[in-house]
Parts: sequence; C-alpha cells; structure tokens
Amino acid sequence: MISALSRQAAARAAPLAARNQQRRGIINWMVNYPDKIMEIKKLQMKGGTCQAEQNPTWLKQPGDHLTWMFGAALVGFGSIQAGIGMYRLATGKGKKD
Repeated sequence: MISALSRQAAARAAPLAARNQQRRGIINWMVNYPDKIMEIKKLQMKGGTCQAEQNPTWLKQPGDHLTWMFGAALVGFGSIQAGIGMYRLATGKGKKD
C-alpha cells in the first residue's frame, strides 16, 4: 500500500522536477562569463618574446607593483626579525630571567 502511494507521488512529482531542471542561475553566469584572456595576453605579448630580468612579465599588469612592494616588505621584515633574533642569541640579550 505504501509503495503504491509513494510510486504515485513520485510519478506526479517527476514532471514538476523536469520542468524546473534547466534553471541554472549561477551556473549560467559562470558558463557565459565574458572571456578576457586575449585582452590580458596582449599586455604579456607586447615587446616580443625576448623578456629578461630587465623587463619581467609579471610587472606588466596593473597592480603588479603593489604586489611586489608587499612581498618585498614581508621579506624585509622577516630578515630584520631574523637578524635581531640572531643578535640576541649571540649576545644573550632579551632573555626572560
């Protein structure tokens, strides 16, 4: 009895599910997203293929200098902290007594 009722309920619900199946809100947005690859590649390909340390590829995008400065600041801060730590280890200063 219960299996017959569940089969009938499933048969009635299946057409409703099939009608709403292709409503893909966020998936359509991701699939139909505008392609800007060639626009970005133009900056990378500008100047030919001979790129060296004088003209690094990763400094051609807008905002790349900000990333470089942030990385340099992190490396500098870490180096200074390591130097201070080595000095304190060598001289015995800054110990908790």
